[in-house]
Amino acid sequence: MKKHFLLLLVIPLLFGCTADKVNNNNPYLPNYSFSLNINLSLPAYADLTYTTGSFFYESQGLRGIIIFNTGTGYVAFDAACPNQALTSCSKMTLTKGDIKVICPCDNAEYSLFTGQSTGKQYPMKQYRVEQSGTMLRIYN
Repeated sequence: MKKHFLLLLVIPLLFGCTADKVNNNNPYLPNYSFSLNINLSLPAYADLTYTTGSFFYESQGLRGIIIFNTGTGYVAFDAACPNQALTSCSKMTLTKGDIKVICPCDNAEYSLFTGQSTGKQYPMKQYRVEQSGTMLRIYN
């Protein structure tokens, strides 16, 4: 009987976990499919080879994509303000230290390590990143 009880506790844990930690449920920002490949050995992406290095890719996502090297891997976020409707002011900009971005609509600062902002309901829209050697694949 104890074995059956233990199985009932363990099985939901096994099937309830997922390696995909990207959650893009945000009523302000729609989900569009795309795939972007970046070759880190190209000079344009040299900043991404260093911890806290970032690159702003203008032509993908809703307002562009910010790619960031956390030191333990890469993350990619949309540059659209996550707590604002898409308007002319909803494109975030990098700060001087390039570890935060600012939404000009409400002056909220978001961390590029986590995508979070203190006191805000929604984090930045995060995209999936896969690395294979010097290649990054960013996709939704």
